[in-house]
Amino acid sequence: MAMTTTTTTTLFHSLIPINSYKPKAAAYSFVSLPRSSIPSSPSSLQFRSLVSDSTSVYGRRKFNENLRRLSVTVSAAGATEPLTVLVTGAGGRTGQIVYKKLKERSDQFVAKGLVRTKESKEKIGGEDEVFIGDIRDPEAIASAVEGIDALVILTSAVPQMKPGFDPSKGGRPEFYFEEGAYPEQVDWIGQKNQIDAAKAAGVKQIVLVGSMGGTNINHPLNSIGNANILVWKRKAEQYLADSGIPYTIIRAGGLQDKEGGIRELLVGKDDELLETETRTIARADVAEVCVQALQHEEAKSKALDLASKPEGTGTPTKDFKALFAQVTTKF
Repeated sequence: MAMTTTTTTTLFHSLIPINSYKPKAAAYSFVSLPRSSIPSSPSSLQFRSLVSDSTSVYGRRKFNENLRRLSVTVSAAGATEPLTVLVTGAGGRTGQIVYKKLKERSDQFVAKGLVRTKESKEKIGGEDEVFIGDIRDPEAIASAVEGIDALVILTSAVPQMKPGFDPSKGGRPEFYFEEGAYPEQVDWIGQKNQIDAAKAAGVKQIVLVGSMGGTNINHPLNSIGNANILVWKRKAEQYLADSGIPYTIIRAGGLQDKEGGIRELLVGKDDELLETETRTIARADVAEVCVQALQHEEAKSKALDLASKPEGTGTPTKDFKALFAQVTTKF
């Protein structure tokens, strides 16, 4: 009796049920199939002709089992796992909104947060996915960045009003920064620490929220507490742009506590929007742009000024891919 020899090749595939596929949780093994059975590409699988290549009942049964396993691999290749995103400054007014938006889109994101105090953690209802840490201490944020895909930086030094101000007497209030919490420590060193930690962890993208006005050394924000907050923010932005990590730098206009999603958003560069009447934006809109930046390639390696038209004018922005495509500046 003549013997028939069949050349085989080994395919690497995932042995898990189709409905429970998660790339990082996959267990792997090897199976062998006839080389003549394997198409040049998964998209050109010809199932009928492949099955007909089996010449015995046992062979057909075994072949069908292997083919089913192969089909799991092919169908799973198109699946995407939710991005794990860490929001630092998640206890702040804008950070809370970003964190909430990510939580609401659990099919797309796994939300994590970093806050400075236990009170902030309780305020946003955080559990194990919210870390408490001081961004001025590199070791304190190491565990928070572990295993994340993207980082959204919303930390900022916050000025305090000096006591004794009486608005009824006119004049302007005076502000100061607490010791150790000046913009140099928070907006420069603290953000640099976050960028370094994210880079070491292999993060794929960083979204950094700053402020417009950084091109003007005499901007009024720099005079608050004589702390040059925009100078230090700008330095951190440059450090991020030079880091080699894909980034999106969002320099927001004057922040307003208003409803988002109902205004036409405007992007600009080099503080040009500050010379117009449209130089403010709702925090909720800034938060949405942060989330959208994680989803569009057009947002990567770009820096943009962000404001909006007044409510009731223009067309509310819905196409964020087109919005980011307008941006041509890298810094």
